[in-house]
Amino acid sequence: MTIPTLKNDTLIRALLKQTVEYTPVWLMRQAGRYLAEYNATRARAGDFLALCKNPAFATEVTLQPLARFPLDAAILFSDILTIPDAMGLGLYFAQGEGPMFERPLRNEKEIHALAVPDPATELRYVIDAVSEIRNALDNRVPLIGFSGSPFTLACYMVEGRGGTEFREIKTMLYQRPELLHHILDINAQAVTAYLNAQIESGAQAVMIFDTWGGTLSHAAYREFSLHYMQQIISGLIREYNDTVIPSIVFTKGGGLWLEAIASIGCNAVGLDWTIDIGEARRRVGSKVALQGNLDPSVLFASPEVITAEVKKILASYGNGSGHVFNLGHGISQFTPPDNAAALVEAVHTLSREFHINSV
Repeated sequence: MTIPTLKNDTLIRALLKQTVEYTPVWLMRQAGRYLAEYNATRARAGDFLALCKNPAFATEVTLQPLARFPLDAAILFSDILTIPDAMGLGLYFAQGEGPMFERPLRNEKEIHALAVPDPATELRYVIDAVSEIRNALDNRVPLIGFSGSPFTLACYMVEGRGGTEFREIKTMLYQRPELLHHILDINAQAVTAYLNAQIESGAQAVMIFDTWGGTLSHAAYREFSLHYMQQIISGLIREYNDTVIPSIVFTKGGGLWLEAIASIGCNAVGLDWTIDIGEARRRVGSKVALQGNLDPSVLFASPEVITAEVKKILASYGNGSGHVFNLGHGISQFTPPDNAAALVEAVHTLSREFHINSV
């Protein structure tokens, strides 16, 4: 397998633990409300869903952060809830309340009626956006595709909204686990098909966002989240057009299970800010690359503080490849863009000393 022909392939090489000259960096939610140009495009689109479902607008906002900052990757602009929306649950965004579903899954009949959406039809707008973004990038940097994890999607599908105490889904998990397993199995099939369609349309790496897996107990995490992410990883296209397609798995709050996550076959494990990256590296050894893990709140501090915090993470990881710098979660809408620029500059400048002997 070969590396894609890219003007900047540092991210792909780092994910594969190959030699790099510096630590690559991209930001979760890097196309977002902290950028004035994003807000302008969103206003032109009309609302968030219209922005997601228009490939031209999605392409425009995907490229906006790359015009501002020398990031080492683009990530598809979309939403993790496109799959349950395509399943007919009626996704909408209430002002100030985030995503909600008109028809959450609450009874057995609805659950057994779930079907895997065809990415080529029900999710065509996402696949078209991937193609348009890839063409617009002109191989400057790799394009990352993504999906929510089966359990995270199920949380929204059963609860009907985000920001809950997970009462509905955890009641189902303990009282009717077979129903939740059915939802998760359908979701895993859907995510696998969705990510593979993104790969076939131009995504050069893929990421699974397990935002709510960290809310589970030790045993429940393995049974209801990790198992289904492993099912997805085993079904992903690993090589396309003779190039390797790396995969990243990120469980927010998943520091307890790093070794288990690293064993499911992914190329990299994402870390939130609650774990020391050096300790994480010692725990997973050479099995996977690591992505992370600056606390997004650091970006509210001065550029000097940002630089110092970046240096701590780089030093903790230590020498050699296998580290993709990122935040421990998505960038806040209140982040000053100049501070994001300071972060990228600090990573690119300070990380080179950690790669001198490996180049």
